[in-house]
Amino acid sequence: MDIGTQSEVVLREAGYETWPWTGTSPPVICFESATVVGFLHVFGSAKELLDTWEAAQQRVLARHAPALRAAGAKAWNVYSVFLTSELAPTLQRQVEKLEENFALTRKIARTAIQTVEDVTNVLMPLSPIRAQPLLENADIADRLRARAKDVPVEALTAFLGDLRPEDVAEILGSPT
Repeated sequence: MDIGTQSEVVLREAGYETWPWTGTSPPVICFESATVVGFLHVFGSAKELLDTWEAAQQRVLARHAPALRAAGAKAWNVYSVFLTSELAPTLQRQVEKLEENFALTRKIARTAIQTVEDVTNVLMPLSPIRAQPLLENADIADRLRARAKDVPVEALTAFLGDLRPEDVAEILGSPT
């Protein structure tokens, strides 16, 4: 799996514009939304990531400095994403600890990015919140009855039946 390409897919699905900046090797994936701008770097190894992340970040920020200065409030939401596919258990914590460094950009840093699910999970902080309620097998009337414990049974039955809204309102307004 190509981490850069899959990251672009995930970021686009999350509403970002993406484009590669080929002024460095490997290319950096740039991404931007109405409120966030960022740069995704893919490294060949965890050691390379740890040894060169600062220079990589500095290089991309220097190149994009004029645009970042003109970005206004968005300049406060600049992300650097540092990823590698290498399984590096001995360096994993060091890589993840980069996220605690808030100098110049906010950071996401991970090793062992090997699947589409890994890419999706690592970029989740940049994605909008998604709720996926499981309603396909649920009877809405039963769900409503279970949740509406404070509503009189007669009113709930009337609401779920075919009474007019005025009749339901009358039931709700009458003393029980």
